[in-house]
Amino acid sequence: MSTVKRTRRGIVVRLSGEEASLVKALMEQLQELLGDPPDATGDLAAIGIAENAVTPEDPVLARLFPDAYREDGAAAGEFRRYTEMGLREGKREAADVVLDTLKGASDTGVETVLDQAQAQAWLKALNDVRLALGTRLDIGEDWYDEVGELDPGDPRMPMYAAYDWLTMVQESLVRALW
Repeated sequence: MSTVKRTRRGIVVRLSGEEASLVKALMEQLQELLGDPPDATGDLAAIGIAENAVTPEDPVLARLFPDAYREDGAAAGEFRRYTEMGLREGKREAADVVLDTLKGASDTGVETVLDQAQAQAWLKALNDVRLALGTRLDIGEDWYDEVGELDPGDPRMPMYAAYDWLTMVQESLVRALW
């Protein structure tokens, strides 16, 4: 069972082998989903500006990279052009930190000590994975009630369980940081 707590050494995260494997798999899936930045070629891309950034069609990517100006498509596109490459890179870097800190994981689990920056990266990456899962599952305010009515054999049950567990880990990390 996972635990997160503050010590003199830093933020200690303990995960079972299964939990560490789940976090690794979810971070790898997040990185795959993020893919390469749009229009990552050309002179402007070298300074982080996308030539033709558009609102993603995938609802998860649209949730991770929402339009800044919902009422003004042109302004939203221009904002996305200047920010999306950097935002994608930040999300990839946060997932990389999580994966790097879990490198010593084994079948029996892992204990990793995070410094402040690593703990913040964990929070960002966990939040991104929760947003992705929540979007795929269409989680709303009453999701606990909805899940309670599902057949235990429903193929979405493991994703709901992962979402719930990630919520607990994220909350524990927040409490340990503050």
